[in-house]
Amino acid sequence: MNKSDLTRQLAESLHLSMREAGSIVNTIVEAMADALARGESIEIRGFGSFIVKHYESYTGRNPKTGEKITVQPKKLPFFKVGKDLREQVNRQRKN
Repeated sequence: MNKSDLTRQLAESLHLSMREAGSIVNTIVEAMADALARGESIEIRGFGSFIVKHYESYTGRNPKTGEKITVQPKKLPFFKVGKDLREQVNRQRKN
């Protein structure tokens, strides 16, 4: 499923135009991205949580040349699946 599929399903389920459904999807995605950019976590009960992990600077190697390089500190978003979603996926896999 991609963003267009999600928009289409939302439009059909709630009897909205594609434009209205697209606006809702975009608003949700932007709100989540903004929260993660601020370093906040997002928890959707039964679905999962998004967290931001912080990585310090470290010395790495360029895989092509073997040259030592300094990797800058960074923040990366991670998703941890919720219990209900994990169980639903595993239930469907068994059928």
